[in-house]
Amino acid sequence: MSKQSRRGPKVGAQHAAPLYSHPISRREFVGDVAAAGLSFTIVAPHVLGARGRNRLAPSDKLNIACIGVGGMGANDVRGVGKTENIYSLCDVDDRQGAQSFQAFPQAKRYKDFRVMLDKEGKSIDAVTVSTPDHIHTVAGMAAMKLGKHTRIQKPLARTLWEVKQLEDMARKSKVATQMGNQGHAEEGTRLIREWVEAGLIGTVREIQLWTNRPIWPQAIDRPLEEYYTPDTLDWDLWLGPAPARPYNPAYAPFKWRGWWDFGTGALGDIACHSMDASFWTLNLGYPSRIEAESTKLYPETAPACSRIIYSFAAKGSRPPVTVVWRDGSLYPPRPPEYTDPATWPFDTSGQLWIGDQGRLVAGIYGENPRLLDAAKMAEVTAHPVTQKYPRTEGVYAEWIAACKGGAPAGSNIPDHSGPLTEMVLLGNLAVRTAQPIDVNPQTGAVLTPGIPEENVKPKYRQGWGW
Repeated sequence: MSKQSRRGPKVGAQHAAPLYSHPISRREFVGDVAAAGLSFTIVAPHVLGARGRNRLAPSDKLNIACIGVGGMGANDVRGVGKTENIYSLCDVDDRQGAQSFQAFPQAKRYKDFRVMLDKEGKSIDAVTVSTPDHIHTVAGMAAMKLGKHTRIQKPLARTLWEVKQLEDMARKSKVATQMGNQGHAEEGTRLIREWVEAGLIGTVREIQLWTNRPIWPQAIDRPLEEYYTPDTLDWDLWLGPAPARPYNPAYAPFKWRGWWDFGTGALGDIACHSMDASFWTLNLGYPSRIEAESTKLYPETAPACSRIIYSFAAKGSRPPVTVVWRDGSLYPPRPPEYTDPATWPFDTSGQLWIGDQGRLVAGIYGENPRLLDAAKMAEVTAHPVTQKYPRTEGVYAEWIAACKGGAPAGSNIPDHSGPLTEMVLLGNLAVRTAQPIDVNPQTGAVLTPGIPEENVKPKYRQGWGW
């Protein structure tokens, strides 16, 4: 069904336009009744949005176009497709996209998202972007430029400059946005903030984060072997704005994360999850200094292991905070509450909050938070802290509600996920340049001189701008 027939005329349009030549539909009748101010139990298809543009009523389904529909993208397609209409699917690899193509056989199929947006732009309401990191910005900018609500997987972008472009476009377009760090919409992250604000661990001055990532190859040089490109894959489209290079299975479909031209390493993959709760709870903002240690550096790939120390200056009533990131299965010191060394760490990835009156641990998504003081944990279980922050129905439902005129998603681009991703990517800058990075904590501007431009702003191939 076309978008026009699906929704009917805009409220008030019948007074300025001639009579329709086709029989009036039930939807059009409902719209006319609403325009006349009469009581009716079904919501009119379009209501005038507070942002000055037409938006869907909550009772309507969004037409969603999905870019990158294999791997995590398949989860995103299913997530938004539970309640909305999957209108079109785009993937450069037929094999990778097969699961989504089969699950939504009625959806139109494309390999080039630029062609899809050009042909279907008038029919779609919203776009999801679940591609490798290097495609996030060009796809997200194209969608928002068309006025489409946009959801982008984490990390929001590959470079600091690209994050700024997405932030600016999100503000300008006034569409509903969200980054795919699902923990921000879940119970655990809200519990952590409520517990910390209730003083259950006192004043927080240090947070330790760790992960077993990378679980893909890193710390390697560019491969020299030659391979035929699989028949199912359009390699030139997969490269998108990145510099041209021959196809090699060392890059796709999954191993791209460790390559700086395509991904952001272990930090970019996980820190938008594990740093989220502290960024939100403590209003961290930008750090003032970042110092990184790592194993051997390679020109094109992230190191095998790194330790990054983020120093945040005092802000308002909050004292200075230190956030320590470890990847490559490097773990922080065992807290005294874990008396048996064999029980630490409690998981291959996680977070440890250290306050002057206690500690808490949680998973990388903020899930399953737990106070390490057993008596305090028993007390908060028996007598929960008052809920201060509204619970959601999940990350997809939260974004969909925002698309239909509801409150902005918690991890929207301008207010939360953009600044969060900037903070994360500053850590990669310290790793790649092997030097401390000083930052203006008010603006995020890098103060350390001599940073290579390619580490901050990419050079796109011709035809891949916006």
